[in-house]
Amino acid sequence: FQLYGYCYQDSNDIPDTLTTITELGSPLEMIQLLQTSWEDRFRICLSLVRLLHYLAHSPLGSVTLLDFRPRQFVIVDGELKVTDLDDASIEESSCTSNSDCFMEFPARNFTLPCSVEGRCQSMNEKRNLYNAYRFFFTYLLPHSAPSSLRPLLDKIVNATGNRNKHGKAKDFLFYPSPSVNSEFTQKCVKSANSKYRRVPEAFIPDENYRCWPSYHHKGCLLSVFDVSEAIEICDSYSQCKAFVLTNQTTWTGRQLVFFKMASNHIMPDPDKITYVKVTD
Repeated sequence: FQLYGYCYQDSNDIPDTLTTITELGSPLEMIQLLQTSWEDRFRICLSLVRLLHYLAHSPLGSVTLLDFRPRQFVIVDGELKVTDLDDASIEESSCTSNSDCFMEFPARNFTLPCSVEGRCQSMNEKRNLYNAYRFFFTYLLPHSAPSSLRPLLDKIVNATGNRNKHGKAKDFLFYPSPSVNSEFTQKCVKSANSKYRRVPEAFIPDENYRCWPSYHHKGCLLSVFDVSEAIEICDSYSQCKAFVLTNQTTWTGRQLVFFKMASNHIMPDPDKITYVKVTD
């Protein structure tokens, strides 16, 4: 979280008080997040992974968030950031045997090894990761994900919920974050059976229909890797008779495309390309 300033106050009325001024974020509402595009939710998960990595390797040591729930986070420019650090702790639990390193959650319990130094190994990191799994990953990652990525995402979600694979899952999530485009956009698409007529420098201003998820609340605006994927999507909607490639892209570099239910009125537009389904 970006810190802009702070003030330490020590008086008789308010002793030992630290006031901070931080960047402004939007409260995290899970229902609203589930209505956004998968790319936006994937971006939030990636920012959460970066936070998990930092907490595990902070200058203070491994930090755990004892109150790891959505209400403790905000969204800033599409990124997830923690806003309440009152319940942060750097203390690793002491132990004399493995039974002392018991972690209890509503749906699953774990027992971690007790180190020779008398500390539960990686308990702070494991607690953060499992809470991220049960509050975020399990909802945000698989829901309406691209079909070609679902096996990969299932593997990630299952691993984050499995104590024996926690470290591997965290590394797997963190590794592709700088180049998510290579994993997300290089997907195989089926060859289209329908034929489409290409109309360069053209746009269909009307003829909208709604689809979900969409980047436009009054139309069907989705992201694609290439024309082949746009054709595949259009073929999957019975009402789709044309689509328009825009010059806009998402944060992963995928191109935004308007899908239309007719092509009766085509307007000139130098920044767009229209594809019209050819009927027999």
